[in-house]
Amino acid sequence: MREGWISDNLSNCVKLKSGDGLTAKKMIPGVFPVYGGNGIAGYHNEYNLKGKNIIIGRVGALCGNARFVDDKLWVTDNAFKISEFKYEFELKFLKYLLNHLNLRSYARQSAQPVISNSSLKDVILTFPKSLSEQKQIVAILDKAFAAIDQAIANTEKNTQNAKDLFQSKLNAIFSQTGEGWEEKRLSDIGIVQTGTTPPTKDKTNYGDYMPFVKPPHFKSDGSIDSKKSMLSKKGLVKGRLIDKNSILMVCIGATIGKTGFTTIPVSANQQINALTPSDNYIPKLLYFCLISPYAQNQVLLSGSSAQATLPIMNKSKWLKLKVNLPSENTEQSRIVRLLNNLNLECNNAELKYERKITNLVELKKSILQKAFTGELTRKVGLPTNSV
Repeated sequence: MREGWISDNLSNCVKLKSGDGLTAKKMIPGVFPVYGGNGIAGYHNEYNLKGKNIIIGRVGALCGNARFVDDKLWVTDNAFKISEFKYEFELKFLKYLLNHLNLRSYARQSAQPVISNSSLKDVILTFPKSLSEQKQIVAILDKAFAAIDQAIANTEKNTQNAKDLFQSKLNAIFSQTGEGWEEKRLSDIGIVQTGTTPPTKDKTNYGDYMPFVKPPHFKSDGSIDSKKSMLSKKGLVKGRLIDKNSILMVCIGATIGKTGFTTIPVSANQQINALTPSDNYIPKLLYFCLISPYAQNQVLLSGSSAQATLPIMNKSKWLKLKVNLPSENTEQSRIVRLLNNLNLECNNAELKYERKITNLVELKKSILQKAFTGELTRKVGLPTNSV
């Protein structure tokens, strides 16, 4: 440890105190933000804390997260405020330090994660005693993190641009009509099915097994993780076989419209609709068609109902779904080649951007590690704003 630095238990450095209870029902609309365990939970007409402070989430998914505030606000009993400082701290420095220590890892793991004074009291804080050195570290971290955050934002924008490019191309292709194109219902294209879940006794017979697909098995690239769940072929006595080269779509709930493509025979549960195209259509063409905004918008509109608590597209609605398709096989082949290539390029770009974001997040951790081991110098290698 560097000269002039201190290591001490958290309970010997600061005193934490819970805020005051305030339920959503008791909030009176006002201008003062109400901070609970996960951040701002609403606005109230009174405040119980003002000025520069550190508050720490005590309950919930983001418990342990430290925030620097400089405002009039209400802190609920789902968060801590620092009521007493036993050392001098630059508050922004303390925020960085507490978040670096990942206080959530000290939470009691129950249905609702909770941290307490007793769980945090022995956490070791290591910091420079000098306020000027704390401020110097804050200045370096602020500058470094501003550059990193900007780089992350730019990279996220590029990721979204890659996704938007592919969606735009899909929409341009499958919303067109005219010579050589036909509007078809799914019932005119091939075999339409809705999955089913056989009784447990039929699923567990000994014998050959095949994939049993559920909505969580759909991957973002359209493939299906077929090894996640298996069904005895004997179970198909009361189940349904979905042939290879079929398109599967989630037909109920929050992920309605999520679409996959299977190159092997599968079965599926009742949350999934399936289309097995006839020989007149290239199966992958139908996959691209059904993930296009033109088709997805129909699915969301058709699945919505004022009477239903969850969006649902039953088999009768699935049969009536309309799509635009080229009638000639040569044109179908050309479109599939084009979209396969574009999809590969966009996926590769997204992977590259995701790796860059991962590296930037790791850079943040590395800089914090140096900051709180006394290794941080005045010059930190920062990323440029361009990506």
